[in-house]
Amino acid sequence: MKVLVTGSNGLIGTAVCARLITAGHKLVRVSRRTQAGLGEAEAIAIDMAKALAPQEWSEALQGVDAVVNCAGVLQDSASEHTTDVHASGAEVLFIACRQTGVRRVIHFSAIGVDREQPSAFSASKRAGEEALMQLDLDWVVLRPSVVLGRPVFGASALFRGLAALPVLPSMPDTGLLQVVQLEDVVETVALLLGADAPSRACLDLAGPDAFTMEEVVAQYRRWLGWEKARVLALPRWAARPLYRVGDAVSVLGWRPPMRTNAALEISRGATGDPRQWKVTTGIEPQSLPAALAANPATVQDRWFARLFFLKPAVFTILPFFWIVTGIISLTTGWQSGVQLIINTAVGALAAPLVVAGALADLAIGVLIALRRTARLGLWAATSICLFYALAGTLLRPDLWNEPLGPLMKILPIFLLHLVALAILEER
Repeated sequence: MKVLVTGSNGLIGTAVCARLITAGHKLVRVSRRTQAGLGEAEAIAIDMAKALAPQEWSEALQGVDAVVNCAGVLQDSASEHTTDVHASGAEVLFIACRQTGVRRVIHFSAIGVDREQPSAFSASKRAGEEALMQLDLDWVVLRPSVVLGRPVFGASALFRGLAALPVLPSMPDTGLLQVVQLEDVVETVALLLGADAPSRACLDLAGPDAFTMEEVVAQYRRWLGWEKARVLALPRWAARPLYRVGDAVSVLGWRPPMRTNAALEISRGATGDPRQWKVTTGIEPQSLPAALAANPATVQDRWFARLFFLKPAVFTILPFFWIVTGIISLTTGWQSGVQLIINTAVGALAAPLVVAGALADLAIGVLIALRRTARLGLWAATSICLFYALAGTLLRPDLWNEPLGPLMKILPIFLLHLVALAILEER
């Protein structure tokens, strides 16, 4: 069978593609940007939020027998739009399926959206469901709870990061979570692509147990081999600004899991009734304790957990460092900067060189702050660090022997940028 999978670079989409290839299916992977991955699959770049007419899907759907729609975004931002992806974009895809004769559509929604829509995320997910249900197609709507597995992104990554904290901040107004394992989710998709699979069904993909958020984090902490953490209950007035910070960061193109939509969704919780899912597929969903016990934590898991909150700290400090350095060079540090150069071989150019260096620092800081240009900014920063070290060695070698080490400090700064490059990828 030839299967088109949207959102193929996401947490669920990547796992679905891998599972379907092992089952012998031919894959067409669709995402906003193609990337290297499963060599057996054809990769196509289509932005669902911008594919406004069914005809834009016609070529991709040629010869396709089934579609699995895994595309999703948590919250509106400068580059992501919940309604465009979950509702209008999904509806265009479903209409294109009908027009091209693709009858089988498996659509990923979210648990609980049929009961309550506290945010634009769940409201748009529900709208996408309704658009599909109105069409004469062999559809199945899957409503997973919080999906956990060995690969991590979003909430699943957040749990591991929280587990690394010696003091666990307990957010107010959080509901219960029936977390579900990624392996059970992708196995469901594989079964529903079978010749005799049922259609026109909505299935809640929920685990067998309901946990509080603190209980989920505590289980990950035990899995990672660490003692129980202290819990610090945050009042609403303290928690609200944290979500607002996440909203602000998302404007720069980053995808923090702690945003306003996440707060609204988690207040409702993520629970459902998995009985129809079990009857339909024969899958007995694995519990979180059993899944963790079956996959012992590795040193890489502990590295990731400990780096989770260090990463946003790094990508806050680096833009701050470069931007403030540039500002200081143009203001209070102007005379000091000129004096460093004025008695060297290029002393006549001291003032323009200070200005050029300051502008370069400002540009690098802005580039690193923006997710889309962060990699370019980091490489530019490493290049200018090497340039400063070389130029300083040639023009002012005495600075290597200064008590405050102005040239010596370039070495750890250079290394931190290499670390930032190593942890830049989000999934």
